[in-house]
Amino acid sequence: MATASNHLIELLPRPARRRLLALCEPVDLVLSQTLCEPGTPTQHVYFPTEGFISLLALNDGHAALEVGMVGREGMLGVQLVLDVETVPLRALVQGLGQAWRIGRAPFRIELARSPALQRVLQRYVYVLMAQLAAAAGCLRFHLIGPRLARWLLMSQDRAQVDSFRVTHEFLAYMLGVRRVGVTGAAGALQRAGLIEYRRGQLTVLDRPGLKAAACSCYAADQHVYRQLLG
Repeated sequence: MATASNHLIELLPRPARRRLLALCEPVDLVLSQTLCEPGTPTQHVYFPTEGFISLLALNDGHAALEVGMVGREGMLGVQLVLDVETVPLRALVQGLGQAWRIGRAPFRIELARSPALQRVLQRYVYVLMAQLAAAAGCLRFHLIGPRLARWLLMSQDRAQVDSFRVTHEFLAYMLGVRRVGVTGAAGALQRAGLIEYRRGQLTVLDRPGLKAAACSCYAADQHVYRQLLG
């Protein structure tokens, strides 16, 4: 059962928070579940409380590249804040957990009546735009190793655990690189004592060391979020 531990909901004044939660239902986020596809109308908004969702940009409708993540710090369906119903990205559950879910129509009604909700979500729109912009630059200019370290930190932040299951094939898919590149980068992080990887189970051993190995995009993402949303 989900609780009101989504950070965006927690930022709302108590009356606005109560009204929003009264419209929500708790749902499970199932691993590998697709929550939306590009070009399709938004049916529900999700406020994760556990687990996380990958935002994937599709190339010719097939190959995908992760350009963002949504966990308890954010929401899925933010395009409705801009009065746009269709989504530009595929949303895929990568870390199982729970979320608050609200239908499109009641969400838009509550958004229209709640200035507090508008302020919080407008700021989150900017945060997500910054994350998407950083992802583009990161893909073009940063090496696989620092990008992998950033992805692991972002996943750990949202999964809220030190150990999770992940394959080299999946990491290559998320980062848009060849599997051999991920294998080499993960091996270097393991030899440095930052992670341990055995039979598909990855464990973060040294988070400060991993942060030092990550590209600057991770710290930049955190700075923008703290600056606007605390």
